[in-house]
Amino acid sequence: MFGNYLIGLREGLEASLVVCILIAYLVKTDNRAALRPVWLGIGIACTLSLAFGALLTFGTQELTFEAQELLGGSLSIISVVLVTWMVFWMKKTARHLKGELEGKLDAALAMGTGALVATAFLAVGREGLETALFVWASVRASGEGSSAPLIGVLLGIATAIVLGWLFYRGALKINLAKFFRWTGGMLVVVAAGVLAYGVHDLQEAGFLGGLQDKAFDISSAIPPDSWYGVLLKGVFNFQPDPTVHQLVVWSLYLLVVLALFLAPAGLGRGSAAPAAAPKEPAGTPPRG
Repeated sequence: MFGNYLIGLREGLEASLVVCILIAYLVKTDNRAALRPVWLGIGIACTLSLAFGALLTFGTQELTFEAQELLGGSLSIISVVLVTWMVFWMKKTARHLKGELEGKLDAALAMGTGALVATAFLAVGREGLETALFVWASVRASGEGSSAPLIGVLLGIATAIVLGWLFYRGALKINLAKFFRWTGGMLVVVAAGVLAYGVHDLQEAGFLGGLQDKAFDISSAIPPDSWYGVLLKGVFNFQPDPTVHQLVVWSLYLLVVLALFLAPAGLGRGSAAPAAAPKEPAGTPPRG
């Protein structure tokens, strides 16, 4: 449940910051008339993301077992690719996010209502679709038939919405650089578990071999239905009897991606700027 809470919090906070920047800039520049089309674009993006999540959840129920596993494994791997790209993208461009969004809003204001709707939709929609796909894959990996993973995601999103509102009101300021660094690292660990689960799905679908080649089996020491087994499953997508393929993929992804993510940013460009600049989106929005 914690892993899914982290996903909802991290992804939701990114979307909340985007909304916060868009709304605050329009208020600051006295363009309140543009708030309605911007909220419309945000609403369409949220609706599309929910519809996409519902399609993934209910649209695959009539497929055969092999087809479900093939689709689930493929989408799990795609979601890991997307979330990995997103984590590195945020690490690299967070300090420029405010300026980029404001520049796009200026251009949209000059073009009219339709451009405002499209700008807000694209800014939030990308986050929403990525979140829907990764949440679906993570919930599927954490425990099918249980509501705990979904509850964790919803609690994380609710927390992100509250934090976004507090940012906007100026009631809360945190070091966003450190926040996204820590949560990004933890999200990489969660993504590694989702990737391993996706490989297992492909093996069950017959797309990959090695389903019976277990790397180890410690089910007797850590029963999957024990409280600590459930805890490890919910936080890290831990499996007590992974296949060799799963263990190799999990280890390579975790070691390589985590090492690259934790490497110092901006080598050769100075180390002070990246740490301080990401605070700006949280502190700049005025009281509306």
